[in-house]
Amino acid sequence: MLISVLSGIILSIFILFFSNKLNAKSTLGYALIPIGLFVYFLQQIPSVRVENAILYSYKWIPEMNVNLDFNLDGLSLLFCLLISGIGSLIFVYASKYLIKDKDIHRFFGYLSLFMSAMLGMVLSDNVISLFLFWEITSISSFFLIGHYHYSAASRKSALVSLGVTGAGGLVLFAGLIWMAQIAGSYSIQEIIKNANLITSHPYFGGILTLLFIGTFTKSAQFPFHFWLPGAMKAPTPVSAYLHSATMVKAGIYLLIRFSPAFQGYDIWNITLTAVGGITLFLGAAVSVSKVDLKSILAYTTISALGIMVFLIGIGSNLAIKSLGVFIVIHALYKATLFLITGIIDHTYHTRNITLLSGLRKDNRLLFVSGLIAAFSAAGIPLTFGFIGKELVYDAVYQLQQTWAFALLGVLVLANILMLYSSFTAGITPFIGKKSEIADETNVKFEPKLAFAPVLLALFCILFGIFPQLFEASFLDNFSQTILTDKQIILSRLHIWHGFNIIFILSAITIFLGTVFYLFRLKRAPLEEQDPRFSMGKVFYRLNTTLKDSAFKITHLLHNGYLRKYLLTIIVFSLLVLGYAIFKHIHITLDFSRYSSLRIYEVAVAIMVIISVITTISTSSRLTAIVSMSVVGYCICLFFVFYSAPDLALTQFTIDTLTVVLFVLVLFRLPSFINFANRATKFRDAIVSILFGLFIGIIALGIIHEPHPNIVSKFYANEAYISAHGKNVVNVILVDFRGFDTLFEIVVLSIAGIGVISLLKLQVQETEKE
Repeated sequence: MLISVLSGIILSIFILFFSNKLNAKSTLGYALIPIGLFVYFLQQIPSVRVENAILYSYKWIPEMNVNLDFNLDGLSLLFCLLISGIGSLIFVYASKYLIKDKDIHRFFGYLSLFMSAMLGMVLSDNVISLFLFWEITSISSFFLIGHYHYSAASRKSALVSLGVTGAGGLVLFAGLIWMAQIAGSYSIQEIIKNANLITSHPYFGGILTLLFIGTFTKSAQFPFHFWLPGAMKAPTPVSAYLHSATMVKAGIYLLIRFSPAFQGYDIWNITLTAVGGITLFLGAAVSVSKVDLKSILAYTTISALGIMVFLIGIGSNLAIKSLGVFIVIHALYKATLFLITGIIDHTYHTRNITLLSGLRKDNRLLFVSGLIAAFSAAGIPLTFGFIGKELVYDAVYQLQQTWAFALLGVLVLANILMLYSSFTAGITPFIGKKSEIADETNVKFEPKLAFAPVLLALFCILFGIFPQLFEASFLDNFSQTILTDKQIILSRLHIWHGFNIIFILSAITIFLGTVFYLFRLKRAPLEEQDPRFSMGKVFYRLNTTLKDSAFKITHLLHNGYLRKYLLTIIVFSLLVLGYAIFKHIHITLDFSRYSSLRIYEVAVAIMVIISVITTISTSSRLTAIVSMSVVGYCICLFFVFYSAPDLALTQFTIDTLTVVLFVLVLFRLPSFINFANRATKFRDAIVSILFGLFIGIIALGIIHEPHPNIVSKFYANEAYISAHGKNVVNVILVDFRGFDTLFEIVVLSIAGIGVISLLKLQVQETEKE
């Protein structure tokens, strides 16, 4: 299982190192990975049916109970088959679609990485690894959406997508960790088993809010839906893969996964039903006003995702079963329509529906595929979409509540609008008189590009006529994992459910949707209007405000004056130290506990005071450096007085090197320039005195605080036994805290490289002059 999850990452690494030795045609070979994964997961269907769930565990960070645990059950298997199955067709399609793209290998590298992340996410049974894969999907999708990086619109869309989904992922992580801490385990299955601990927690509402925000951002639910239409700037293979079968369904997957734990609680059901209902209607309503094919498909995707969340909110066994059917239906018809849109754009270089008509004459097979996909999206009989639509209607109708009938009315109206949009995207470009742009282009579709949409359209018909095939491959295991009602689990899908209220609702949807489509078809096309208000505009305004505020704060704090940086740091430290002193430190001076002063200690202290006064009063840089060095050497003497010769030697070495460096760097600079007035000097003096006073008080507090010396004894005892060193301080620096020392060396090395680079730059500029 680990190899199957990491196979895409391995392919990405291979592409990174060897793509320069391969030509564009070789990219078709990359499709062998998703095809192999699809075959592998198909072979797991009988095992999952028998065992219900198969757990694979690989040690990662066992000390923190963080492992790569993968749970293959009916739910994860359904998504794995979609990810690898649709992915196989996308890989084949993209190898031809992007064959002239100079960055085609890089594209497949990110696509492979994304596929692996999606597989890891749906299979993970550990919240840490789930979050890791979740964020990899956000990062890899950022590069995929921004593939046309030379386009400002693509870069902007990629940043918005990453900002929304990445931030949502962090919020989700907080919710997952919170649940894990309450349940006492990072295992998702254990969290679900101990759900009563979470639901009885006083902050149960807050936990669910974090979960909702994380899933809603990923699955484009209102009010976070605005990033999805912008993501249509991505190449069509990305839109077809990420926005039909995979990324946008990641949030749906997580909600389904946790639905057994939280189903039945009002905050869960009402929130999901309300947000899903708003999203499904909003997406359908906006889609009818669009003229760009990908925009139409983007908003119908938002509507479909709203239906999925809506069904999870309904929460009945029939609703969850209809959700399992609808997930696959949507993946099939939406991927088909996206791929057909890509072929049209690839051939005629436009996606504007007002400029496209009569394209069936160039490729009737593609027209038939688009027709089938549009029929399935509309829920026309003998397509898979018809079965799914009737199940959705039935799930809401079975509630037999007044409010449920109102929701059913909203659902019917949204489906009418969805039918119109689906017909517009899948049928309108192919019917009517051949458009001018098609005549001028005089180019026929690439037959190799048609393979993927034709195959997907065939499954729309195949599963519609023989739904038992779908049940055996997908639905039975899904139902067995999620549902509790055995009667619903064992109920079979049928082409015809009889003449009843559900059929009447389907007939009304088809009739009114078709009439609306024909009515709009005969009218002159409307120009797409930019709405005055949208959540996207709200986001952009907030983002602009945030950037402006950040610029002002940065300009205020990072003004180029080192002395102001130091002042800010010291004042902040004074506030923290002052609070600590006020709240926690209680000093009672007992001079009998202190050793008596010796004449040489007083003499050294006087030298320090004189040196400090000289440093702050002199106008000579060299004098200031020498005075500061005297302070350092006096500290060395104090170390010697109190039996710490090793620290004294270290301090002596550092002070000597610092003095030498200061002299070399500052000797040639001019004398002090007086920037400060008396008020500034007085302020700096107060801050300095307070800082020294606070440090002194804390030092006295530490002396008076009782401590058992456990740490000191440990290092003293283990220095020679474990690290074979007699100098305890050196052993701590090199062995016990070796990584700290290593990173300090790295930081100094980077700083040194920076200094050398600046010096070389100065030399080069001098030579040019």
